Amino acid sequence: MTDVHDGERPWIGRVLPVVVLEDARHAGALGDALVKGGLTAAEVTLRTAAGLDAIKTLAARSDLVVGAGTVLSAGQAEQALAAGARFVVTPGFAPAVVRVCQEAGVPVFPGVATATEIQMALDAGLEIVKFFPARQLGGAEMIKALAAPFRGVRFIPTGGITPAVMPEYLAVPAVLAVGASWIVAADLIAGERWDEITSRTEAAVAAVAAAGGAA
Repeated sequence: MTDVHDGERPWIGRVLPVVVLEDARHAGALGDALVKGGLTAAEVTLRTAAGLDAIKTLAARSDLVVGAGTVLSAGQAEQALAAGARFVVTPGFAPAVVRVCQEAGVPVFPGVATATEIQMALDAGLEIVKFFPARQLGGAEMIKALAAPFRGVRFIPTGGITPAVMPEYLAVPAVLAVGASWIVAADLIAGERWDEITSRTEAAVAAVAAAGGAA
C-alpha cells in the first residue's frame, strides 16, 4: 500500500522510521533496505542539508511513501512539498506549517507535549499529532493520560523509544504509529549496513504483528 490515505485517515503504517541522512546518495539504498524489511513509509528529517535531496530520491519510488520531518517553517514546508513529501511532521505545534500543508491538501502531524498543544491541534482541525519527546514526557503512560480527555486524537510517539518498549506504545489504542529512529541509526547509515537496517525493520514489523496489527 503506497497511498498516504486509508479511507479518510492519513496512512503511515504503525512503524515510522525517522531518518537523518548526512549524504543523500544513501537514500536509494536506505529505501531498498526499508522496503525489503517490510515497511512502506519513512520520515526523512530536514535536520541536515541532505534532507530535501533524499526526499526527492525516495519520493520517486512507487513502493515507499516519504514524508518530511523536523519542518520548522512555512518555507521549509513548501520546499518539502516541492521535493515530493506526502506528509509533514513538526517537532512542535507550528501554525504556519500547518496552514501550508492544509492549503496543499497534505497531511501534517504537529508535535505536541501538553494538553494545551493538543487542544491547539484540534482547533486547527487536526486529530493526529506527534508526541515528542515521548520518553522524556512520560512515555506510554502519559499518552494514556492524555488520550482520556482527547478521545478522538491519535498519537505518533517519537523520541527515546527502543525495541524493548515499543510494545508498550503499540498496546495503547490511541497510538497510531511509533517513531522508530533506532531502525535507521546514524552509525548504520554511515557504515552502509543495509542488511542490519533490514533486520531491524523486520524485527519491528514482527513486533507490530505480535501486537495484533500490521506495519
